Amino acid sequence: MEREIRWGIIGPGNIARKFTSDLQMVDNAKIAAVASRNLERAKSFASDYHIENIFDSYDHLFTSDTVDVVYIATPHNFHKDLAIRAMKNGKHVLCEKPLGINKKEVEEIIQASRENNVFMMEGLWSRFNPSIHKIKELVDSKEIGEVTYINADFAFYGLDRSEDSRVLNLDLASGSLLDIGIYPIFLAYLFLGMPDEIHASSNFHSNGTEIQTSMIFQYPNAQAILYSGLTSDSKMEAKISGTKGEVVIPTRWHEADGYSLIKQKEIQKFELPRKGNGFVHEILEVHKCLVSNKLKSNLWSHKNSLELVELMDIIRNKTGIKFPFEV
Repeated sequence: MEREIRWGIIGPGNIARKFTSDLQMVDNAKIAAVASRNLERAKSFASDYHIENIFDSYDHLFTSDTVDVVYIATPHNFHKDLAIRAMKNGKHVLCEKPLGINKKEVEEIIQASRENNVFMMEGLWSRFNPSIHKIKELVDSKEIGEVTYINADFAFYGLDRSEDSRVLNLDLASGSLLDIGIYPIFLAYLFLGMPDEIHASSNFHSNGTEIQTSMIFQYPNAQAILYSGLTSDSKMEAKISGTKGEVVIPTRWHEADGYSLIKQKEIQKFELPRKGNGFVHEILEVHKCLVSNKLKSNLWSHKNSLELVELMDIIRNKTGIKFPFEV
């Protein structure tokens, strides 16, 4: 029997609820503690998921002996400080994407992992999605030849949200790019690597929040056309096209339950359902790494997180996306 791994939940919001529901599906996972700056919110969450240890301070959880690993699901701007404080107290960390606001923050988080000899991974759950995993194998084996074109977007209507909301509040690192643009950027990076050149353009809310960004990644023999936005819904289908065929990931591709392989105008559809809400797969990767005493995942490494945030930094620099708390 595998050893029990005790999880602590940091920031009991909507994403944390989906994640914790999936933790309940993993045999050797114990949901041991929850922390929130709002004690009543933490108590409500604990009641729903039968969690024994409740903290009204993140540091009280970090310094307790109740958990082995923490899942950080707070707004983006809190990720760096919370991840580092957790690791300084010997806790392993799975931190929701984006791992940090910029490359400097991600470098500091990775350094803390090394200095404290603890596991740390960015919670980019789509990397562990069975469909994405299989498509990566197909592309690497040249099933569709050389990849020459990728098209992916992620958009929803968010302008009806309050300006104090996570989506529109600049003090919470608002906007589409870090929140959802990270997904199409990740897809291009996964299949084509770091581009030679990036073209990007953004539109902004009256309060300065970026609400639309279009991107072209230029490679020697390929292009990726990417988009994220808060001004409308989109089909959210993704295509990876090559010299011998293409793969189509259907609507809401980042949480796909299958894909289509198109070769010589023949379409084959494959179903690969997610477990639970889709977080089970990254949870299993964390457990695999912890049992093996690894400090990072091979599927989504520290280097991958660094390069992903570097791409977002380049886009932000080109388009003028800034947050008031950045020096």
